[in-house]
Amino acid sequence: QKKTNKIPQEGSSSFLVLATLIAAFGSSFQYGYNVSVVNSPSQFMQQFYNTTYMERYHSPMEENVLTLLWSLSVSMFPLGGFFGSLMVAPLVNKFGRKGTLLFNNIFSIVPAIMMGVSEIAKSYEIIIVARFIVGICAGLSSNVVPMYLGEIAPKNLRGALGIVPQLFITVGILCAQVLGIRNILGNSWTLMLGLTGIPAAIQLLLLPFFPESPRYMLIQNGDEKKATKALQRLRGWDDVDSELLEMRQEDQSEKVEGHLSVFSLLSQRSLRWQLISIVVMNMGQQLSGVNAIYYYADSIYGSAGVRESDIQYVTVGTGAVFIVEASGRRLLLLCGFGICCGACVLLTVALNLQETVTWMPYVSIASVIVYVIGHAIGPSPIPYVVATEMFRQTARPAAFMVAGSVHWLSNFIVGLVFPFLEVSLGPYSFIIFAVICLVTLIYIWLVVPETKKKTFLEVFQMFAKRNKVELNLGDGDLPLKELKESPQDAQKATPF
Repeated sequence: QKKTNKIPQEGSSSFLVLATLIAAFGSSFQYGYNVSVVNSPSQFMQQFYNTTYMERYHSPMEENVLTLLWSLSVSMFPLGGFFGSLMVAPLVNKFGRKGTLLFNNIFSIVPAIMMGVSEIAKSYEIIIVARFIVGICAGLSSNVVPMYLGEIAPKNLRGALGIVPQLFITVGILCAQVLGIRNILGNSWTLMLGLTGIPAAIQLLLLPFFPESPRYMLIQNGDEKKATKALQRLRGWDDVDSELLEMRQEDQSEKVEGHLSVFSLLSQRSLRWQLISIVVMNMGQQLSGVNAIYYYADSIYGSAGVRESDIQYVTVGTGAVFIVEASGRRLLLLCGFGICCGACVLLTVALNLQETVTWMPYVSIASVIVYVIGHAIGPSPIPYVVATEMFRQTARPAAFMVAGSVHWLSNFIVGLVFPFLEVSLGPYSFIIFAVICLVTLIYIWLVVPETKKKTFLEVFQMFAKRNKVELNLGDGDLPLKELKESPQDAQKATPF
Protein backbone atom coordinates (compact mmCIF):
# COMPACT_ATOMS: atom_id res chain seq x y z
CA GLN A 1 0.00 0.00 0.00
CA LYS A 2 2.72 2.49 1.03
CA LYS A 3 4.74 1.63 -2.04
CA THR A 4 1.92 2.44 -4.49
CA ASN A 5 1.38 5.68 -2.61
CA LYS A 6 4.92 6.90 -3.25
CA ILE A 7 5.46 5.87 -6.87
CA PRO A 8 2.77 7.95 -8.63
CA GLN A 9 3.43 11.07 -6.53
CA GLU A 10 6.49 11.85 -8.65
CA GLY A 11 4.33 12.13 -11.78
CA SER A 12 1.29 14.14 -12.69
CA SER A 13 -1.98 13.17 -14.30
CA SER A 14 -2.91 14.60 -17.69
CA PHE A 15 -6.09 15.86 -15.99
CA LEU A 16 -4.00 18.02 -13.62
CA VAL A 17 -1.96 19.36 -16.58
CA LEU A 18 -5.14 20.25 -18.51
CA ALA A 19 -6.70 21.98 -15.47
CA THR A 20 -3.49 24.01 -15.08
CA LEU A 21 -3.33 25.02 -18.75
CA ILE A 22 -7.01 26.04 -18.97
CA ALA A 23 -6.88 28.07 -15.72
CA ALA A 24 -3.65 29.81 -16.80
CA PHE A 25 -4.66 30.42 -20.44
CA GLY A 26 -8.11 31.72 -19.58
CA SER A 27 -6.90 34.10 -16.85
CA SER A 28 -3.12 34.70 -16.70
CA PHE A 29 -2.67 34.91 -20.49
CA GLN A 30 -5.15 37.75 -20.85
CA TYR A 31 -3.58 39.58 -17.88
CA GLY A 32 -0.27 39.61 -19.80
CA TYR A 33 -2.01 40.47 -23.05
CA ASN A 34 -3.70 43.52 -21.51
CA VAL A 35 -0.44 44.72 -19.91
CA SER A 36 1.09 45.49 -23.31
CA VAL A 37 -1.82 45.57 -25.79
CA VAL A 38 -2.02 49.40 -25.81
CA ASN A 39 1.74 49.94 -26.38
CA SER A 40 2.03 49.29 -30.13
CA PRO A 41 -1.24 50.90 -31.35
CA SER A 42 -0.87 53.92 -28.98
CA GLN A 43 -0.25 56.26 -31.94
CA PHE A 44 -3.47 55.19 -33.72
CA MET A 45 -5.50 55.26 -30.50
CA GLN A 46 -4.34 58.81 -29.71
CA GLN A 47 -5.28 59.83 -33.27
CA PHE A 48 -8.77 58.42 -32.60
CA TYR A 49 -8.97 60.40 -29.32
CA ASN A 50 -8.04 63.57 -31.22
CA THR A 51 -10.44 62.98 -34.12
CA THR A 52 -13.34 62.16 -31.77
CA TYR A 53 -12.65 65.35 -29.78
CA MET A 54 -12.55 67.40 -33.02
CA GLU A 55 -15.90 65.99 -34.17
CA ARG A 56 -17.48 66.79 -30.81
CA TYR A 57 -16.07 70.22 -30.02
CA HIS A 58 -14.85 71.45 -33.46
CA SER A 59 -11.38 72.29 -32.13
CA PRO A 60 -8.21 70.20 -31.78
CA MET A 61 -7.45 68.58 -28.43
CA GLU A 62 -4.76 70.30 -26.36
CA GLU A 63 -1.62 68.25 -25.90
CA ASN A 64 -1.84 68.15 -22.09
CA VAL A 65 -5.48 66.90 -22.33
CA LEU A 66 -4.40 64.14 -24.74
CA THR A 67 -1.52 63.18 -22.38
CA LEU A 68 -3.94 63.04 -19.45
CA LEU A 69 -6.48 60.90 -21.36
CA TRP A 70 -3.74 58.55 -22.55
CA SER A 71 -2.26 58.27 -19.02
CA LEU A 72 -5.74 57.38 -17.75
CA SER A 73 -6.16 54.74 -20.49
CA VAL A 74 -2.90 53.09 -19.39
CA SER A 75 -3.10 53.56 -15.59
CA MET A 76 -6.77 52.53 -15.23
CA PHE A 77 -5.58 48.95 -15.76
CA PRO A 78 -3.40 48.70 -12.58
CA LEU A 79 -6.02 50.73 -10.66
CA GLY A 80 -8.64 48.15 -11.66
CA GLY A 81 -6.13 45.47 -10.62
CA PHE A 82 -5.96 47.01 -7.14
CA PHE A 83 -9.77 46.90 -6.77
CA GLY A 84 -9.81 43.35 -8.18
CA SER A 85 -7.34 42.30 -5.46
CA LEU A 86 -9.66 43.69 -2.77
CA MET A 87 -12.40 41.35 -4.07
CA VAL A 88 -10.25 38.19 -3.82
CA ALA A 89 -11.01 37.04 -0.24
CA PRO A 90 -14.82 37.48 -0.28
CA LEU A 91 -15.17 35.85 -3.72
CA VAL A 92 -12.91 32.80 -3.16
CA ASN A 93 -14.57 32.10 0.19
CA LYS A 94 -18.06 32.38 -1.31
CA PHE A 95 -17.65 30.82 -4.79
CA GLY A 96 -14.48 28.73 -4.32
CA ARG A 97 -11.30 29.04 -6.39
CA LYS A 98 -12.68 27.59 -9.64
CA GLY A 99 -16.01 29.38 -9.16
CA THR A 100 -14.23 32.74 -8.81
CA LEU A 101 -12.23 32.13 -12.02
CA LEU A 102 -15.48 31.41 -13.89
CA PHE A 103 -17.21 34.48 -12.39
CA ASN A 104 -14.16 36.60 -13.25
CA ASN A 105 -14.71 36.04 -16.99
CA ILE A 106 -17.53 38.63 -16.83
CA PHE A 107 -14.80 41.24 -16.17
CA SER A 108 -13.08 40.19 -19.39
CA ILE A 109 -15.88 39.53 -21.90
CA VAL A 110 -17.85 42.74 -21.12
CA PRO A 111 -14.84 45.13 -21.53
CA ALA A 112 -13.68 43.19 -24.64
CA ILE A 113 -17.02 44.00 -26.29
CA MET A 114 -16.86 47.61 -25.02
CA MET A 115 -13.35 48.15 -26.46
CA GLY A 116 -14.31 46.39 -29.69
CA VAL A 117 -17.19 48.81 -30.36
CA SER A 118 -15.50 51.98 -29.03
CA GLU A 119 -14.53 53.23 -32.51
CA ILE A 120 -18.04 52.72 -33.91
CA ALA A 121 -19.50 54.41 -30.80
CA LYS A 122 -16.96 57.26 -31.23
CA SER A 123 -16.16 57.25 -27.51
CA TYR A 124 -12.75 57.18 -25.86
CA GLU A 125 -14.50 57.18 -22.45
CA ILE A 126 -15.62 53.60 -23.19
CA ILE A 127 -11.95 52.55 -23.58
CA ILE A 128 -10.95 54.14 -20.24
CA VAL A 129 -13.86 52.47 -18.38
CA ALA A 130 -13.20 49.12 -20.12
CA ARG A 131 -9.50 49.27 -19.16
CA PHE A 132 -10.57 49.69 -15.52
CA ILE A 133 -12.95 46.68 -15.73
CA VAL A 134 -10.37 44.45 -17.46
CA GLY A 135 -7.96 45.56 -14.71
CA ILE A 136 -10.39 44.10 -12.12
CA CYS A 137 -10.21 40.82 -14.09
CA ALA A 138 -6.39 40.89 -13.97
CA GLY A 139 -6.37 41.76 -10.24
CA LEU A 140 -8.55 38.75 -9.47
CA SER A 141 -6.83 36.29 -11.82
CA SER A 142 -3.28 37.25 -10.75
CA ASN A 143 -4.20 36.11 -7.21
CA VAL A 144 -6.77 33.35 -7.74
CA VAL A 145 -4.90 31.33 -10.42
CA PRO A 146 -1.74 30.79 -8.26
CA MET A 147 -4.01 29.98 -5.28
CA TYR A 148 -6.04 27.40 -7.30
CA LEU A 149 -2.94 25.79 -8.84
CA GLY A 150 -1.08 25.75 -5.50
CA GLU A 151 -4.00 23.90 -3.90
CA ILE A 152 -4.60 21.30 -6.65
CA ALA A 153 -0.87 20.48 -7.08
CA PRO A 154 0.94 17.74 -5.15
CA LYS A 155 3.70 19.27 -3.00
CA ASN A 156 6.53 18.06 -5.28
CA LEU A 157 4.96 19.87 -8.28
CA ARG A 158 3.77 23.02 -6.51
CA GLY A 159 6.79 25.07 -7.65
CA ALA A 160 6.52 23.90 -11.27
CA LEU A 161 2.77 24.62 -11.43
CA GLY A 162 3.24 27.87 -9.51
CA ILE A 163 5.31 29.42 -12.30
CA VAL A 164 2.84 28.44 -15.06
CA PRO A 165 0.71 31.61 -14.52
CA GLN A 166 3.82 33.81 -14.92
CA LEU A 167 4.76 31.87 -18.06
CA PHE A 168 1.31 32.54 -19.53
CA ILE A 169 1.50 36.23 -18.51
CA THR A 170 4.77 36.46 -20.47
CA VAL A 171 3.21 34.60 -23.45
CA GLY A 172 0.29 37.07 -23.28
CA ILE A 173 2.70 40.05 -23.36
CA LEU A 174 4.54 38.44 -26.28
CA CYS A 175 1.29 37.80 -28.23
CA ALA A 176 0.19 41.43 -27.78
CA GLN A 177 3.62 42.60 -28.99
CA VAL A 178 3.54 40.27 -32.03
CA LEU A 179 -0.03 41.24 -32.97
CA GLY A 180 0.92 44.90 -32.46
CA ILE A 181 3.49 44.77 -35.27
CA ARG A 182 2.06 47.11 -37.87
CA ASN A 183 2.08 44.50 -40.65
CA ILE A 184 -0.16 42.22 -38.55
CA LEU A 185 -2.83 44.01 -36.44
CA GLY A 186 -1.08 47.24 -35.38
CA ASN A 187 -3.54 49.37 -37.36
CA SER A 188 -6.70 47.44 -36.33
CA TRP A 189 -6.48 48.47 -32.69
CA THR A 190 -10.17 47.84 -31.82
CA LEU A 191 -9.80 44.22 -32.94
CA MET A 192 -6.59 43.92 -30.90
CA LEU A 193 -8.28 45.26 -27.76
CA GLY A 194 -11.37 43.08 -28.30
CA LEU A 195 -9.38 39.82 -28.64
CA THR A 196 -8.94 39.65 -24.85
CA GLY A 197 -12.45 38.14 -24.61
CA ILE A 198 -11.48 34.95 -26.51
CA PRO A 199 -9.38 33.27 -23.74
CA ALA A 200 -12.17 34.12 -21.25
CA ALA A 201 -14.81 32.50 -23.47
CA ILE A 202 -12.66 29.35 -23.86
CA GLN A 203 -12.19 29.14 -20.08
CA LEU A 204 -15.92 29.64 -19.53
CA LEU A 205 -16.64 26.65 -21.80
CA LEU A 206 -13.93 24.24 -20.53
CA LEU A 207 -13.17 24.95 -16.85
CA PRO A 208 -16.58 23.69 -15.55
CA PHE A 209 -15.44 20.15 -16.51
CA PHE A 210 -12.57 20.33 -13.97
CA PRO A 211 -12.84 20.01 -10.18
CA GLU A 212 -12.82 22.69 -7.50
CA SER A 213 -9.78 22.83 -5.18
CA PRO A 214 -9.95 19.69 -2.95
CA ARG A 215 -8.52 21.72 -0.01
CA TYR A 216 -11.34 24.24 -0.35
CA MET A 217 -13.97 21.47 -0.46
CA LEU A 218 -12.58 19.60 2.56
CA ILE A 219 -11.30 22.39 4.85
CA GLN A 220 -13.76 25.18 4.06
CA ASN A 221 -16.86 23.25 2.95
CA GLY A 222 -16.33 20.11 5.05
CA ASP A 223 -17.23 17.89 2.06
CA GLU A 224 -14.77 14.99 2.27
CA LYS A 225 -16.55 12.88 -0.36
CA LYS A 226 -16.23 15.55 -3.07
CA ALA A 227 -12.66 16.39 -1.99
CA THR A 228 -11.64 12.72 -2.27
CA LYS A 229 -13.22 12.37 -5.73
CA ALA A 230 -11.55 15.58 -6.94
CA LEU A 231 -8.12 14.45 -5.62
CA GLN A 232 -8.49 11.05 -7.32
CA ARG A 233 -9.30 12.72 -10.65
CA LEU A 234 -6.40 15.19 -10.32
CA ARG A 235 -3.84 12.56 -9.28
CA GLY A 236 -4.98 9.81 -11.65
CA TRP A 237 -5.02 7.13 -8.92
CA ASP A 238 -7.36 6.04 -6.09
CA ASP A 239 -5.06 6.03 -3.04
CA VAL A 240 -5.10 9.65 -1.84
CA ASP A 241 -5.28 8.86 1.90
CA SER A 242 -1.95 10.47 2.84
CA GLU A 243 -2.93 13.80 1.20
CA LEU A 244 -6.37 13.71 2.83
CA LEU A 245 -4.71 13.06 6.22
CA GLU A 246 -2.44 16.10 5.74
CA MET A 247 -5.52 18.22 4.86
CA ARG A 248 -7.40 16.98 7.93
CA GLN A 249 -4.40 17.89 10.13
CA GLU A 250 -4.32 21.35 8.61
CA ASP A 251 -8.09 21.63 9.12
CA GLN A 252 -7.80 20.73 12.81
CA SER A 253 -4.93 23.16 13.37
CA GLU A 254 -7.05 25.95 11.88
CA LYS A 255 -10.33 25.27 13.70
CA VAL A 256 -9.10 27.61 16.43
CA GLU A 257 -8.70 30.46 13.94
CA GLY A 258 -11.79 30.04 11.71
CA HIS A 259 -12.10 32.21 8.57
CA LEU A 260 -9.58 35.02 8.71
CA SER A 261 -10.50 38.48 7.51
CA VAL A 262 -7.74 40.90 6.49
CA PHE A 263 -8.01 42.70 9.85
CA SER A 264 -7.76 39.50 11.87
CA LEU A 265 -4.86 38.39 9.63
CA LEU A 266 -3.00 41.61 10.48
CA SER A 267 -3.45 40.97 14.20
CA GLN A 268 -2.42 37.26 14.15
CA ARG A 269 1.00 36.98 15.70
CA SER A 270 1.46 33.46 14.30
CA LEU A 271 1.33 34.92 10.75
CA ARG A 272 3.20 38.20 11.31
CA TRP A 273 6.48 37.42 9.50
CA GLN A 274 4.74 35.58 6.66
CA LEU A 275 2.64 38.70 6.05
CA ILE A 276 5.64 41.07 6.20
CA SER A 277 7.49 38.75 3.80
CA ILE A 278 4.80 38.72 1.09
CA VAL A 279 4.39 42.52 1.37
CA VAL A 280 8.17 43.03 0.95
CA MET A 281 8.39 40.56 -1.96
CA ASN A 282 5.42 42.05 -3.83
CA MET A 283 6.66 45.60 -3.33
CA GLY A 284 10.14 44.52 -4.43
CA GLN A 285 8.70 42.78 -7.48
CA GLN A 286 6.95 45.92 -8.76
CA LEU A 287 9.21 48.70 -7.41
CA SER A 288 12.31 46.97 -8.84
CA GLY A 289 11.62 48.87 -12.07
CA VAL A 290 10.45 46.08 -14.39
CA ASN A 291 7.77 48.28 -16.00
CA ALA A 292 10.21 51.19 -16.26
CA ILE A 293 12.71 48.93 -18.08
CA TYR A 294 10.03 47.98 -20.65
CA TYR A 295 9.07 51.65 -20.90
CA TYR A 296 12.71 52.61 -21.57
CA ALA A 297 13.45 49.71 -23.94
CA ASP A 298 12.41 51.43 -27.19
CA SER A 299 14.55 54.55 -26.59
CA ILE A 300 17.53 52.36 -25.54
CA TYR A 301 17.30 50.30 -28.73
CA GLY A 302 16.83 53.47 -30.77
CA SER A 303 20.02 55.02 -29.37
CA ALA A 304 21.90 51.80 -30.16
CA GLY A 305 21.21 52.42 -33.84
CA VAL A 306 18.32 49.98 -34.26
CA ARG A 307 16.11 51.47 -36.99
CA GLU A 308 12.78 52.86 -35.77
CA SER A 309 10.82 50.48 -38.02
CA ASP A 310 12.73 47.50 -36.49
CA ILE A 311 12.46 48.51 -32.80
CA GLN A 312 9.08 46.72 -32.50
CA TYR A 313 10.72 43.42 -33.56
CA VAL A 314 13.58 43.76 -31.01
CA THR A 315 11.06 44.55 -28.23
CA VAL A 316 9.19 41.35 -29.17
CA GLY A 317 12.49 39.46 -28.81
CA THR A 318 12.94 40.87 -25.28
CA GLY A 319 9.47 39.65 -24.29
CA ALA A 320 10.33 36.08 -25.31
CA VAL A 321 12.55 35.26 -22.30
CA PHE A 322 11.19 32.32 -20.26
CA ILE A 323 12.92 30.72 -17.29
CA VAL A 324 11.56 27.54 -15.73
CA GLU A 325 12.09 26.88 -12.03
CA ALA A 326 14.78 24.29 -11.38
CA SER A 327 16.01 24.97 -7.83
CA GLY A 328 14.65 26.30 -4.53
CA ARG A 329 12.41 29.37 -4.24
CA ARG A 330 14.81 31.24 -1.94
CA LEU A 331 17.82 30.78 -4.23
CA LEU A 332 15.83 31.93 -7.28
CA LEU A 333 14.61 35.04 -5.45
CA LEU A 334 18.13 35.92 -4.27
CA CYS A 335 19.67 35.34 -7.72
CA GLY A 336 16.86 37.22 -9.48
CA PHE A 337 16.98 40.35 -7.30
CA GLY A 338 20.81 40.25 -7.37
CA ILE A 339 20.89 40.15 -11.20
CA CYS A 340 18.29 42.97 -11.41
CA CYS A 341 20.31 45.11 -8.99
CA GLY A 342 23.53 44.66 -11.00
CA ALA A 343 21.74 45.26 -14.33
CA CYS A 344 20.24 48.55 -13.03
CA VAL A 345 23.69 49.83 -11.95
CA LEU A 346 25.23 48.78 -15.29
CA LEU A 347 22.37 50.41 -17.22
CA THR A 348 22.87 53.70 -15.32
CA VAL A 349 26.59 53.73 -16.22
CA ALA A 350 25.91 52.76 -19.86
CA LEU A 351 23.19 55.41 -20.36
CA ASN A 352 25.48 58.11 -18.94
CA LEU A 353 28.40 57.17 -21.23
CA GLN A 354 26.24 56.55 -24.31
CA GLU A 355 27.12 59.85 -26.00
CA THR A 356 30.90 59.56 -25.44
CA VAL A 357 31.66 55.84 -25.94
CA THR A 358 30.59 54.41 -29.32
CA TRP A 359 29.97 50.81 -28.19
CA MET A 360 28.16 51.77 -24.95
CA PRO A 361 24.59 51.55 -26.44
CA TYR A 362 25.17 47.80 -26.88
CA VAL A 363 25.99 47.56 -23.15
CA SER A 364 22.60 49.26 -22.54
CA ILE A 365 20.83 46.61 -24.66
CA ALA A 366 22.71 43.82 -22.84
CA SER A 367 21.71 45.37 -19.46
CA VAL A 368 18.02 45.38 -20.45
CA ILE A 369 18.15 41.74 -21.59
CA VAL A 370 20.07 40.64 -18.45
CA TYR A 371 17.55 42.53 -16.27
CA VAL A 372 14.57 40.84 -17.98
CA ILE A 373 16.20 37.41 -17.51
CA GLY A 374 16.93 38.19 -13.84
CA HIS A 375 13.34 39.26 -13.23
CA ALA A 376 12.00 36.15 -14.99
CA ILE A 377 14.15 33.88 -12.78
CA GLY A 378 12.75 35.00 -9.41
CA PRO A 379 10.99 38.33 -8.79
CA SER A 380 8.27 37.75 -11.43
CA PRO A 381 6.99 34.21 -10.67
CA ILE A 382 8.22 33.21 -7.20
CA PRO A 383 6.36 35.64 -4.84
CA TYR A 384 3.04 34.00 -5.87
CA VAL A 385 4.41 30.48 -5.28
CA VAL A 386 5.79 31.46 -1.85
CA ALA A 387 2.57 33.28 -0.88
CA THR A 388 0.61 30.06 -1.53
CA GLU A 389 3.04 28.04 0.60
CA MET A 390 3.41 30.45 3.54
CA PHE A 391 -0.28 30.48 4.48
CA ARG A 392 -2.69 27.73 5.40
CA GLN A 393 -6.17 27.35 3.94
CA THR A 394 -8.28 29.82 5.96
CA ALA A 395 -5.60 32.56 5.96
CA ARG A 396 -4.70 32.23 2.26
CA PRO A 397 -7.54 34.32 0.70
CA ALA A 398 -6.90 37.28 3.03
CA ALA A 399 -3.12 36.94 2.49
CA PHE A 400 -3.53 36.99 -1.31
CA MET A 401 -5.80 40.01 -0.94
CA VAL A 402 -3.04 41.89 0.92
CA ALA A 403 -0.31 40.69 -1.48
CA GLY A 404 -2.39 41.55 -4.55
CA SER A 405 -3.31 45.00 -3.25
CA VAL A 406 0.38 45.79 -2.56
CA HIS A 407 1.36 44.42 -6.01
CA TRP A 408 -1.16 46.52 -7.96
CA LEU A 409 -0.74 49.66 -5.86
CA SER A 410 3.05 49.48 -6.38
CA ASN A 411 2.47 48.90 -10.12
CA PHE A 412 0.19 51.97 -10.24
CA ILE A 413 2.73 54.12 -8.33
CA VAL A 414 5.60 53.17 -10.70
CA GLY A 415 3.42 53.97 -13.74
CA LEU A 416 2.49 57.33 -12.24
CA VAL A 417 5.88 58.38 -10.81
CA PHE A 418 8.42 57.02 -13.33
CA PRO A 419 7.76 59.59 -16.13
CA PHE A 420 8.50 62.37 -13.58
CA LEU A 421 11.58 60.51 -12.26
CA GLU A 422 12.84 60.16 -15.83
CA VAL A 423 12.50 63.93 -16.43
CA SER A 424 14.19 64.98 -13.17
CA LEU A 425 16.84 62.25 -12.71
CA GLY A 426 17.26 60.83 -16.23
CA PRO A 427 19.35 57.62 -16.25
CA TYR A 428 20.03 57.98 -12.49
CA SER A 429 16.40 56.93 -11.82
CA PHE A 430 17.59 53.31 -12.22
CA ILE A 431 19.82 53.70 -9.12
CA ILE A 432 16.59 53.94 -7.08
CA PHE A 433 15.47 50.59 -8.55
CA ALA A 434 18.92 49.07 -7.80
CA VAL A 435 18.62 50.11 -4.12
CA ILE A 436 15.08 48.62 -3.89
CA CYS A 437 16.36 45.32 -5.39
CA LEU A 438 19.26 45.27 -2.88
CA VAL A 439 17.00 45.97 0.15
CA THR A 440 14.57 43.20 -0.97
CA LEU A 441 17.49 40.78 -1.46
CA ILE A 442 18.84 41.47 2.06
CA TYR A 443 15.37 40.93 3.58
CA ILE A 444 14.92 37.59 1.74
CA TRP A 445 18.44 36.50 2.81
CA LEU A 446 17.70 37.23 6.48
CA VAL A 447 14.06 36.20 6.83
CA VAL A 448 12.55 34.02 4.06
CA PRO A 449 13.15 30.25 4.48
CA GLU A 450 13.23 27.63 1.71
CA THR A 451 9.68 26.29 1.18
CA LYS A 452 10.35 23.83 -1.67
CA LYS A 453 8.70 20.40 -1.19
CA LYS A 454 7.38 21.34 2.27
CA THR A 455 3.76 20.82 3.32
CA PHE A 456 1.79 23.95 4.27
CA LEU A 457 1.97 22.83 7.91
CA GLU A 458 5.77 22.35 7.79
CA VAL A 459 6.20 25.90 6.44
CA PHE A 460 3.97 27.18 9.26
CA GLN A 461 6.24 25.41 11.79
CA MET A 462 9.34 27.01 10.23
CA PHE A 463 7.89 30.45 10.96
CA ALA A 464 6.63 29.57 14.46
CA LYS A 465 9.92 30.49 16.21
CA ARG A 466 10.33 33.82 14.45
CA ASN A 467 6.70 34.69 15.25
CA LYS A 468 7.30 33.72 18.91
CA VAL A 469 4.49 31.19 18.93
CA GLU A 470 4.49 27.56 19.96
CA LEU A 471 3.08 24.85 17.73
CA ASN A 472 2.36 21.50 19.37
CA LEU A 473 1.79 18.57 17.04
CA GLY A 474 0.36 15.33 18.31
CA ASP A 475 -2.29 12.70 17.53
CA GLY A 476 -3.79 14.82 14.76
CA ASP A 477 -4.80 17.44 17.32
CA LEU A 478 -2.89 20.64 16.67
CA PRO A 479 -3.50 23.30 19.28
CA LEU A 480 -1.76 26.63 18.74
CA LYS A 481 -0.93 28.91 21.65
CA GLU A 482 0.75 32.26 21.61
CA LEU A 483 3.60 32.79 24.04
CA LYS A 484 3.57 35.54 26.62
CA GLU A 485 5.95 38.41 25.90
CA SER A 486 8.44 37.52 28.63
CA PRO A 487 12.26 37.75 28.41
CA GLN A 488 12.54 33.94 28.78
CA ASP A 489 10.22 33.43 25.79
CA ALA A 490 12.11 35.97 23.76
CA GLN A 491 15.31 33.97 24.42
CA LYS A 492 13.64 30.70 23.46
CA ALA A 493 12.23 32.15 20.25
CA THR A 494 15.44 32.23 18.26
CA PRO A 495 15.15 32.98 14.52
CA PHE A 496 15.49 29.96 12.23
